[in-house]
Amino acid sequence: MHWKQALLDEFAAAGRWLLPAVCPLCDDRRDVHLPLCGSCLDTLPPLPEARCPRCDLPYPAIEGSPHLCGDCITSPPPFAAVCALGPYSGLLKQAIGRLKYHRLPLLDQPLGQLLATTVRRRWPQYVPDLIIPVPLHPRRLRERTFNQSLLLARVLAKTLSAPVASRVLHRVRHTPAQQGLSAADRKKNLQQALRIDDKLNGRSILLVDDVMTTGATARACSRQLRLAGAAEVRVALLARAPRHLQP
Repeated sequence: MHWKQALLDEFAAAGRWLLPAVCPLCDDRRDVHLPLCGSCLDTLPPLPEARCPRCDLPYPAIEGSPHLCGDCITSPPPFAAVCALGPYSGLLKQAIGRLKYHRLPLLDQPLGQLLATTVRRRWPQYVPDLIIPVPLHPRRLRERTFNQSLLLARVLAKTLSAPVASRVLHRVRHTPAQQGLSAADRKKNLQQALRIDDKLNGRSILLVDDVMTTGATARACSRQLRLAGAAEVRVALLARAPRHLQP
């Protein structure tokens, strides 16, 4: 079954959407049981079947059986797996921009539920002990007024029946935005920028973010979580970008 049809079937069966029947992306009418209108759902790009099984990096074409990408082979990441809703392109890229930069947090509900359904279908038996959003530095949080990763984490928590722990992982050093930086600069940008206050004592963690490009943020956060005792870290994302594309 195509993943989009599976999502439509699940939302239609759930019948739990109480938002006005207007698509938050295009303002067109939508079915009250669906998060977006049919046109926008059809336009959301799916991840290609050819992708890295560890970091969800999309490959340009089918290259035989599933295989790790070069980075995951030469420098294995501290996270176990990544699940992205789709590639960072088209309507999904526009939606993330509206959520993140145009202060439209209403989009966290439909995007978060689509991501939650994708996570549940990718990992049917998976229930993390904690869901942890990628943190913002307090200065950036004051500028933006909300953390989009925390908004998404709260939606995921309802579907996965797992608690959100938003005060475990902290960004303690104000750093330039990752947008536009090279892979090397992104990695350097996060050095000594994160802190964990609690011991995680063998817990499984689902780390939530909006976009992954080089993976520097997910690696840095996951490394700190593992050092604090997490047994496993998986990552849930709205979008996975090819490494040549800087969001």
